[in-house]
Amino acid sequence: MLLLTCPYCGVEAEETELAPGGEAHLKRFGPGSSDDQFEAYLFARKNPKGVHFERWRHAYGCGKWFLAARCTATLEVFGTYPAQTSGPPDDIIARIKARRPDWKGFA
Repeated sequence: MLLLTCPYCGVEAEETELAPGGEAHLKRFGPGSSDDQFEAYLFARKNPKGVHFERWRHAYGCGKWFLAARCTATLEVFGTYPAQTSGPPDDIIARIKARRPDWKGFA
């Protein structure tokens, strides 16, 4: 079972208490964007086997959105952090690199 710690209320919650929100750190396209850019934003998502950054909502807790870094193959969680950040914090990047030396990095 996937266990994530909400960075806002500090509760370690099972995935049944959370709502997934898809890939994190997407560049959003809105008014004035081309059809190709908007289509890519809506439908083109990474689906890696390995390290992935995702959005989650603590649905049955504080209700806030947060981001998580985890391995999709093993369910290993490298950490969670507030949704208002533009990229993963340095400590989470260091944790990933320590466990996955061949990881190419956050793009």
